[in-house]
Amino acid sequence: MYNIFSLIFKYIFIVIIYLFILSIIRLIYLDIKGIDTQHLDDSAVYLKLINRKDSLPFKVKEYYILDDEVSIGRGNDNKIVIKDPYVSKKHLKIVKDEGNYYLVDLNSANGTFLNGDRIMDVVELKNGDRIRVGQVEFLYVNRE
Repeated sequence: MYNIFSLIFKYIFIVIIYLFILSIIRLIYLDIKGIDTQHLDDSAVYLKLINRKDSLPFKVKEYYILDDEVSIGRGNDNKIVIKDPYVSKKHLKIVKDEGNYYLVDLNSANGTFLNGDRIMDVVELKNGDRIRVGQVEFLYVNRE
């Protein structure tokens, strides 16, 4: 009788070990799959994260390529979603007009900062500008 229970528990233990190993493999796969494989070409205009990614308590990508109009905020309807409690639902937008990119604050509660200064009006972006929104700081890169 003891041998039967011992045999059953041994196989149950082996199954649990295999399930544990499979769950670890699945987590590794999902982590690798989640890595941003977006490549930047030589003429790209993008925002590059300045903060250390692991220092932020929420997910944020390393790079965001800019289109003709990009909205940034906490709400899911934005092109760039930042789940920071200091970011408004509709915080700011970056608009392309006649080849230039402009930063527009959308009356956010905590403000949008360009190179350390809070912006009140529409501001033209220049290569190397630093944009801070909530706890996140981006570098504006224009290779055009």
